[in-house]
Amino acid sequence: MSLRLPDPEATESLGGRIATVLNRIPGTWLITLQGGLGAGKTTLVRGFLRALGYDGRVPSPTYTLIEPYDLEHRSVLHVDLYRLSDPEELEYLGFRELFSGDAVVLVEWPERAGGSLPAPDLSISMEVSGSGRVASIHAGTDRGKDLLGALGC
Repeated sequence: MSLRLPDPEATESLGGRIATVLNRIPGTWLITLQGGLGAGKTTLVRGFLRALGYDGRVPSPTYTLIEPYDLEHRSVLHVDLYRLSDPEELEYLGFRELFSGDAVVLVEWPERAGGSLPAPDLSISMEVSGSGRVASIHAGTDRGKDLLGALGC
């Protein structure tokens, strides 16, 4: 499924729609976000977090690698692998432990992980299109397909 997002508000709105539906479903979720620099990945995450009640600053975790958000109903982990030089570094970061509990793990630049990530529930590819963006969303698991169905996609 592809969606035209004419402005940052539409990108945030998409993130919010995904969060609202996903927040009703327990368990750990993996959503990967692909796209070049400035494609809108962090903007989508900002909308996701806002829909879950977070009103603070949402920086890109390029330098910290992982930005944790402990929200009222679940944890959200915003991960940016842009600076990862070797997928083995994920082991040193304790990356596997991120997938325990009731968390949503949003990973930018997942291709830098090599084959170290589990299959994502959703994979969202963002690209610049004129003054807006196009988001292509694909389900990688049965749960992801159910989520897309609940979104009306």
